[in-house]
This record gives sequence, structure tokens and C-alpha cells, in this order.
Amino acid sequence: MHLSNALRAATALSLIMVGAAQAETITIATVNNGDMIRMQGYTDDFTAKTGHEVEWVTLEENVLRQRVTTDITTKGGQFDIMTIGMYETPIWGANDWLVPLDDLSAEYDVDDILPAMRNGLSHDGTLYAAPFYGESSMVMYRTDLMEAAGLEMPTAPTWQFIREAAAAMDNPAEDINGICLRGKAGWGEGGAFITVTGNSFGARWFDEDWNAQFDQPEWKAALDFYVSLMNDYGPEGYATNGFNENLSLFNQGKCGMWIDATVAASFVTGDDSTVADHVGFALAPNAEGVEKRANWLWAWALAIPAGTQKEAAAKEFIEWATSKDYIELVAANEGWANVPPGARTSLYETPEYQEVPFAQMTLDSINAADPTNPTVKPVPYVGIQFVAIPEFAGMATEVSQEFSAAYAGQQTVDEALAKAQAITNETMEAAGYR
Repeated sequence: MHLSNALRAATALSLIMVGAAQAETITIATVNNGDMIRMQGYTDDFTAKTGHEVEWVTLEENVLRQRVTTDITTKGGQFDIMTIGMYETPIWGANDWLVPLDDLSAEYDVDDILPAMRNGLSHDGTLYAAPFYGESSMVMYRTDLMEAAGLEMPTAPTWQFIREAAAAMDNPAEDINGICLRGKAGWGEGGAFITVTGNSFGARWFDEDWNAQFDQPEWKAALDFYVSLMNDYGPEGYATNGFNENLSLFNQGKCGMWIDATVAASFVTGDDSTVADHVGFALAPNAEGVEKRANWLWAWALAIPAGTQKEAAAKEFIEWATSKDYIELVAANEGWANVPPGARTSLYETPEYQEVPFAQMTLDSINAADPTNPTVKPVPYVGIQFVAIPEFAGMATEVSQEFSAAYAGQQTVDEALAKAQAITNETMEAAGYR
């Protein structure tokens, strides 16, 4: 072997060895939603490009929140990347519990992230989590059942119309429920839905002095309406149904309407849906005379807990999973309707994506959500389906449990609201807000 060839071979071998030494195995905690499960199927692409391996811990939404919160607060170090959202990110960033994402590559193009998502995942102007997908909420409905009922869904329906349509489409003999909505306990499950429903009836969690407002008529109206609607036209056992349960019911053709996350649109129109060719979309409803709609703002995002020993590899994964290239990878293999939505401006400028039937409604719903002005009456907090304070997760989970008990017929609406009032005021007093 010539000396020059030997030197080249030695250099190549040393580079391979360096690459091997730098390769890591990172552990990622994520939610068991369809887009996150889809991402796991493309992990080989990431490994091929970087050499890093990935171990997944995939959990139901309520369990995920508990696990990652316990791990971050106790510095458990179980995860190198956590899937979190707009509630946790600014709070944990302020506590220095997350690695700032202020040095992502120029090719990644942070400025392309939708402003609503970037702002919601930042603290003091620093990004602490990158959105895998963003969402609001909207009405998904069966166009064939709506037509058969002789009704036409407005672009911006009221709750009163939703009840009328649910009554017209409800058909127990055919195992079709007029409407499917979340009732499952958990602040981010049924708690999120009933909070935005409250907003759309003029309710709020607190007044400007942090006094709980569950004893006010707006909350009574919202909860009475919801319980009556679901008891009359919802599925049996709705008190335990969350996002995934209702998605399954809708895809089986058992729901006339479903109001939930905009991200569900690709699944109700996909191959697993028996009604894919008969789905329409509308803005989340409002009560007549109330200007706020029952839509939220959320992102499932990827963040790196401070203290991980694999920060560099974790950042490489985040850049890969939330990039424009990942969107194009999914589009090339599964079509534009199946790419993760709601995170990047450029997606909504892509001609092929503009042809997707739910793309514009998703963007309109996201743009209609204002976390700095979430309610009709003034409030001292930021957040639409949550209150952006550390104490919220615990007390809202308790409140959601009381509401779910009312949905299940274990107590009255008045009893649930009285308990919610007591739980919330006691928490705020103990925390020094009042």
C-alpha cells in the first residue's frame, strides 16, 4: 500500500471511530398520540443521519404529564428529551429546568415557527421547546348525517346549533351518538375541554384578584349545558372518554360530531377512518351573545431537561424531528395530509398543503386563539385551556375529577361547582395569591 493511501485509510478509520465514540442512545418520553407514534416509525432516518439510537417511552397523556413532571422536579434524569406543552415550558424554563434552544442551526430556521407556537414555548424571549405539532380545537362532523338531517353546518356555529344538530343526528338504533366530547379527568384531558367551554359561555377561572369564579352563573350555565348535551346525545361512559377514545368512536362512525384538537383532522380523514369521505370542519362553537369560542392553543413540543449528559445528541434529534425536512419526509411517504400540522409558517405556504381540506380551518382556529386575552371578563392570567401558574396542574386535576364525577352521575352539577370553588380558593390561599 502506498504511504498516501495508508494515511487516507488511517484517517478514515479514525473518523469512523470518532463518530462511533460520539454516537449516543437517547431516551425520549412522549405521548401516545398518532403523530408521535408516526414519528417513531421514522427513527431509522434519524439514526442513519446521525448514528444516534433512540429509546422511546410512550405513555397515555395523563401518565406522561405525571412522569415527566416528577422526573424534572426531582432531577431524576430518566429522559434526555421530554414531550411537553405550552403550560409546562415557560414555567420550567423560568426555573432553569430546561436547556435553552437558542443555538439551533441556521438551516433549522427558528423564525419559520408560527409566532403563536414560538411565543407559547418561550420564556423572556428564549425558546425552551420546539413544536412537533401545534393545534387549536374545532368541530369535526359527519357531512352525510348533517345532510340527512336537513341541516347545514355554519363556518362559525353556536352551541345552540350544535345541540340542535346533535339531536338531529343522534340515532341509538344505529349506534350513532349525536356528539362525542371529552369527559375524562385530567387538567389537559376533560379539564381542558370544559375550561374552553366555560370561556365560550363567558366564564373564567379567576377574577382579577385571584378569587375563584365557579360560583358564578356563567360556570353554572356552561356545566349544565355540557352535562345535558352529553346525557342526551353523547356515548355511554363519556365521563372516561378522552382524545384517543373519542377518535376511535368517530373513526368507527359512532359520532355525528366531535369537537377536539385540530390535529385529529388527518386521522378522521385517513385510512383508519370508516367515515373519511364524509367529514367536514368548522370553528369551535360559542354561546349566543358571547364573543369567545371554545378553541384552545397548544403544542406538543420537544424539550431537553437540564442536567442531561446527552444534550448535543438531544438537540440533533429535536432539529431532525421538528424540521422542514421531516415534514417533507412524511409528505413523500404518506401524503401532505399526514404531516405534523400547526408548527411552521412555510407549511401553510406550500401549494400542496393548501389543497388539504382541513389546512385553512386549522390555521384559522390557531390564529383565533389568544392566550393573553382568553375570556370575556378580564383575568390576571395567561392561557386559554389552562392558567399559566405552577399551582394550576394540581388543582385543575382535582377540579376535573369533580366534574367527571358529575358527568358520571355521582354528584350534581351544583355539588361539583361548589367543590371546585373550594379546591381552587384553598389552593390559591395556600400559595399566597389571595
